[in-house]
Parts: sequence; structure tokens; C-alpha cells
Amino acid sequence: MMQVTEFTCGGFVVGLTSSHTMTDGLGAGQFINAIGDYARGLPKPRVTPIWSRDELIPNPPKLLSGPLPTPRIFQLRRLTVDLSVDSIADAKSQFLQATGRRCSTFDVAVARLWQARTRSLRLADPSTRVSLGFFADARHLLRGGGAAGFYGNCFYTVTVSAESGAVVGADTAGVVAMIRDAKARLPAEFARWAAGERVEPDPYDLSFSYEWFVSDWTRLGLDADYGWGTPSQVISFAFLPFMAKAIIGAPPAPKAGVRIMTQCVEEVNLPEFRDEMEAAF
Repeated sequence: MMQVTEFTCGGFVVGLTSSHTMTDGLGAGQFINAIGDYARGLPKPRVTPIWSRDELIPNPPKLLSGPLPTPRIFQLRRLTVDLSVDSIADAKSQFLQATGRRCSTFDVAVARLWQARTRSLRLADPSTRVSLGFFADARHLLRGGGAAGFYGNCFYTVTVSAESGAVVGADTAGVVAMIRDAKARLPAEFARWAAGERVEPDPYDLSFSYEWFVSDWTRLGLDADYGWGTPSQVISFAFLPFMAKAIIGAPPAPKAGVRIMTQCVEEVNLPEFRDEMEAAF
């Protein structure tokens, strides 16, 4: 569903909502870019749509029957923090010096987020495990070696877990390494799932606990051009009270860097989470 709201100044806002049972973020971005292509007078979308889901997507394990989980409602609070270009570059440099490897802006953002949130929780037992999930595009792992143009749902959840003490006490490079190790497991874990093996924990199971997930919007293509240029900002408007999450996006143009929009802690943890985030970035 899409809604356009036009203002008296001539500007407008495009609102979009979609169901993950039909499409993922990349598919939604491709859809609205196709609309932008038509709006700008192109004879057809620049990316030809692929609808042949049965030829691309493997048969997953059968879903278990039973009652749906009852969501636990949290009083989650919002917090938005911007990462400067310099702070991102500094963290990447630290990781390169420590490991001899390169990392991405996403790796840095997720590492800083995870550490700041874990510290704000002040867990009494340092051996308590803390986890987070993030969504990885799996199109390049499909049959045929890729599916550019596929509109459907094709993400796989990557989970990273560690003892809270290790996350709290590590330097930035150490937490980034945890994130990258989890990403490296994606091809093997997806292959097992695609072969019909049941992967534990279920990558698509929503536990509705205080654990959380991160979504990267910087490469989804949500900044579609409808004829007046790309939007000044793309944000997440609807946050569900039973899902703690953070979204990585871009700050309002022309500001550079990364904007992180969160709703992942309750009021009791918010002041320290804010302090940790601001200190980190």
C-alpha cells in the first residue's frame, strides 16, 4: 500500500507499507523504483522483474504446527543518532590495524549499537548471552547464481551471540570481528536451510523477546526518483511495540554519514544507552 501526501509548499511524502510474506526490503525498493521509472517517462522499468519464484527459491523445511506466539508488549523508547564520516573511517582504520582486514560501515554501526545496548542493560552475570539478528540478502545464493529483479521475499536472518561480558569489554575491532564471523557463516547456513535441513534456531522465528534485530536501509533503493530527484530523507515511521530494533539509514540531505534510528530499550535503560551511543559516535 502506498500513500502520497502533498504539502502546500509543493513538497510531498510517499508512505509505503508492505508485508514480508510477499516481499522483502529490496523487493519493495525495486517496486517503488519501477513506479519512479514510469513516472519519469521510461517505457519500462530499468530492472526487469523476475516472478518465477518456484525456479529460484528452494523448498524450505515445513513449518511446525501449533498456536501462534503471544507477543510481549514493551515500552520501547526511540533514539536517533548520527555517525559522522570521520567516526566511521576511524573505526574502520582501527579494525584494519588490529586484524589486517577491512570492514564495512554496516559492521561498524552494528558493532557500536550492540555494545552500547549491552552496556546499558547492566546485566549482573557477565556470562549471560546476548544476541542480535540482522537481515542478509540471499539472492546471490539462489539457484543459477543470482536473481537480479526478483521482487519477492529473499532474505535470511544472521544471528550473532556472545557472552555479555565479552561484548561489554571488547574494543571496537573485537565486536566488529564477531559481526563479520556471523556474516561469514551465511552461505553455509543458507545452504543447509535450502537443502531442507532444519536450522536451529529457526532463522525466521520471531521470539518477541527483549532480543533485537538490525535492518540496513542504505542499499534497499527506497530513495526512488519520481521526477523531482531523490528524497531528502528516508525514515521508518512505524515501530511495533513487541519488536526491539534499529534501522541504519542516511541523514537528511546534504548531510553525509549514517543515521541510526532505534527503538530497542525501555525507559530504564534509555539514559545510559543514549550516553553510550553518543560516546561511541
